[in-house]
Amino acid sequence: MKGGDNYRALKLGESYVSKAVGTLGPSIRGKTPILDERGEIIGLVSVGYMLDNVSMTIYRYQASIIVAIFVGLIFSVLAALRITSYFKKAIFGLEPEQIARLFQEYDATLESVREGIIAVNTEGTIITFNPEAVRLFGLTEGESLKGKHLSDILPDSTMLSLLETREPQFDREIYRNNNVLVANRIPIFDGDTPVGVVSSFRLKDELDMVSQRLTQSEQYAQTLRSQTHEYANKLNTIAGLIELGANKQALELISSETQAQQALIHLLVNAVEDPVLSGCIIGKFNRAREMGLNLILDDESTVGALPKHIKPEQIITVLGNLLDNAYEASLKTQATSIYLSMTDIGKDIIIEVEDRGPGISTEVEQQIFTQGYSSKDEGGHGWGLYLAKQIVTLLEGSIQISKPNEGGTRITLFLPKELKNKSHTPTAYREVRD
Repeated sequence: MKGGDNYRALKLGESYVSKAVGTLGPSIRGKTPILDERGEIIGLVSVGYMLDNVSMTIYRYQASIIVAIFVGLIFSVLAALRITSYFKKAIFGLEPEQIARLFQEYDATLESVREGIIAVNTEGTIITFNPEAVRLFGLTEGESLKGKHLSDILPDSTMLSLLETREPQFDREIYRNNNVLVANRIPIFDGDTPVGVVSSFRLKDELDMVSQRLTQSEQYAQTLRSQTHEYANKLNTIAGLIELGANKQALELISSETQAQQALIHLLVNAVEDPVLSGCIIGKFNRAREMGLNLILDDESTVGALPKHIKPEQIITVLGNLLDNAYEASLKTQATSIYLSMTDIGKDIIIEVEDRGPGISTEVEQQIFTQGYSSKDEGGHGWGLYLAKQIVTLLEGSIQISKPNEGGTRITLFLPKELKNKSHTPTAYREVRD
């Protein structure tokens, strides 16, 4: 056998693969010895393939593999681009460092806002909260709300109803730990699918403090405007009388003008303990005179310190709207007197406003406290009495409308000095619903 590569099989008894030049040319050969029953080598078996044929086979398979690799690479690139595009879209086209910065800003925002914030998923599980929410809910500082169910923190909450209504809720009042919180809620959407609700909370007392300052400023400004306009006219009249030499008439006018104002102030100092309420009445008194009307305060009126649950701005909002409506009704008739009486004798604070206007029909009486209802044709009205009714309801009070024998309208307001629905439990929660 040509090639000279039989020695290891015939002499050493090895099995191996070798390359050699045979009769037909270069080839690859596999050789193994043949043994008899005594284990002695009596020959060999040799199987060979021409190198040219092997090279052709290898090349053919290499080409297929290369094509498969190339096609796979193309598909991999396309798949990677598609996946990248999907993730880019899912993260709003942000880069990793932008996402990290966004989370830092997100955490800083939650930490810095003065409102308590919580977000829940569709199951009612809290997924986001901030430290202010923990404080407002009266929980232990540092306690985590994440993973807890909304009902564990705010029983009977209507937050999850936004998933069905898809409408935000603003300025909802809820009670927690004997505090009134003002809540704003907005549903969270993924495309058109609601995936949760986020809500912010703030103590109503803090908002009331700002409201009170604004109310006092507005009341003070209104009083100054009324007095400035009225006294300017009176001063012009007095100046004219003096120029005419009618000094006696000028003195009589001065005396008559100061007498009514001083009498009212003296009565309020002795009858009304809250300065904000007194200021409101003085402002409305001057406003009535400016309109050619006369606000008469009952001499027997008396109101001591307001209960803690009644804020001064709530009283003046209700009283102010009742007086404004009485003024408007009085202007429709020749009667110019509006009567105001107040007392806190007994279990209620009772405020009564009476005018001699055209009166209120039964149909109007049923709608007068409805949101947006107004007897005026122009827009922007219909909120005063509705707001007054909402405040009275919140304070567990009532409003009665009656018709005096003399004609006109009498509106009587009853505000209890103590709330019936007080709760002293640390987890007390109640939500005001429309």
